[in-house]
Amino acid sequence: MIQKASPQSANYELLFSYFNEIGIISQLSGSLFERAFPDGLTASQFSVLNWFVRVDSVATPGRLAAAFQVTRGAMTNTLKKLSAKGLITIDTDPSNGRSKLVHMTKKGDTLRTRAIECTYPLMATFVEEFDMASISRQMKDIRAVRAFLDESRNG
Repeated sequence: MIQKASPQSANYELLFSYFNEIGIISQLSGSLFERAFPDGLTASQFSVLNWFVRVDSVATPGRLAAAFQVTRGAMTNTLKKLSAKGLITIDTDPSNGRSKLVHMTKKGDTLRTRAIECTYPLMATFVEEFDMASISRQMKDIRAVRAFLDESRNG
C-alpha cells in the first residue's frame, strides 16, 4: 500500500529541494568564479579574503576554521598559501604566545577587489537573463536563511 504524503512531508521535500538548488548554485557559481579569478586565486582562498571584509579584520586560524566549518589543518593549508602570496600575514598573538593572529594585507584586499571585478563579465550575462528587481527582493530572504543557519550551526 502506498502512503499519501502528509503536508508536513511535502514541506520537507520542498525544503530539501530548496537547499539542494542552493547547493548546486553554489557549486556552479564557485567554479565559474574561480575560473575568472586572477593570479591563481582559488575559491577557498577568495572566501577567506572576503571573510576579512565581511566579518572582521583579524582572526585566529581556529576561528577561521570554525567559520568555514573545515578542519584546522585544511585552514592552515589555505592560510599558508595566502601568506606565501603576500595576501595575509600570520603573526604571534602578543597576548598569547601560542596563538596566531591572521590579518589581510593591502595586497590581499586589492586582489580580492580584482577578483570580484573579474567576475563582472559573468555578471553581465546574468543581468541580461534575470530580473534584477526580483534578485534584489530575494536577498532579504536569502540573508535571513543564512543568518538562521549560521546561528544554529553551533547549537
